[in-house]
Amino acid sequence: MGRAPESAPAVCAAPSSSSSLPSRALVYLRLVSAREPMASSEEDGSVEEKETKKKAPRRRGAVATAWLIFYNIAMTAGWLVLAMAMARFYLENGTHKGLYKSIQKILKFFQTFALLEIIHCAVGLVHTSVLVTWVQVSSRIFMVWFITHSIKQIQNEESVILFLVVWTVTEITRYSFYTFNMLNHLPYFIKWARYNFFIILYPVGVVGELLTIYAALPYVKRSGMFSVRLPNKYNVSFDYYYFLLIIMASYVPLFPQLYFHMLRQRRKVLHGEVIVEKDD
Repeated sequence: MGRAPESAPAVCAAPSSSSSLPSRALVYLRLVSAREPMASSEEDGSVEEKETKKKAPRRRGAVATAWLIFYNIAMTAGWLVLAMAMARFYLENGTHKGLYKSIQKILKFFQTFALLEIIHCAVGLVHTSVLVTWVQVSSRIFMVWFITHSIKQIQNEESVILFLVVWTVTEITRYSFYTFNMLNHLPYFIKWARYNFFIILYPVGVVGELLTIYAALPYVKRSGMFSVRLPNKYNVSFDYYYFLLIIMASYVPLFPQLYFHMLRQRRKVLHGEVIVEKDD
């Protein structure tokens, strides 16, 4: 199993004077010398062996692998359907007005379905940070349900179309990358796109999200939606308008961290190192 300890051979190499020992003692020494390496390798193990076990990632089972392949194929297909629906709407109508309303059901379903990625990280199916995944997924869920869905007056804003296009291109590239990577047939173009498109798409998408939240502020302030005013039986207050301002301010510290995280992953891939972010 493992490499025998360095002290084991010393027992086997009995001195020349051992020939004067009784035969039972010689048999005992031989038994001990034969058994000691096996016992040591099973109970203690060498330092190198322990380090290897610590560094080696836990392998997935067949069911987990099959599920992740199915999930990534489904998500790739979903965002491809969304892309085709957006392109068809614009070609037929020649305007972006009404586009969000026409594709919102597909968008809500597949973006909400992405909550499973947090679970994948939490249970160890995917080897990446739960916190990073939670920030990325929850910010998308927030934009879909608590901004564009809840404030219908902003659904025709150009900024909405801007982040939708960015999301669509990003997700098609990302999920197709994971799918082909798990199938061990990763085309170089998809690998290149996965670690190059984000350099432009990520900041453009952030601009689209921020402009959309900014456009929503007047409607939120005027309507008082999602806000809780005093007095009330819980004796708490919450102002959704100021909450959105805090959300916008949070992009300042969070965006650089996520962006430089992706840049680090890009450097690892370009240098032929193991991808730490995700291995599916």
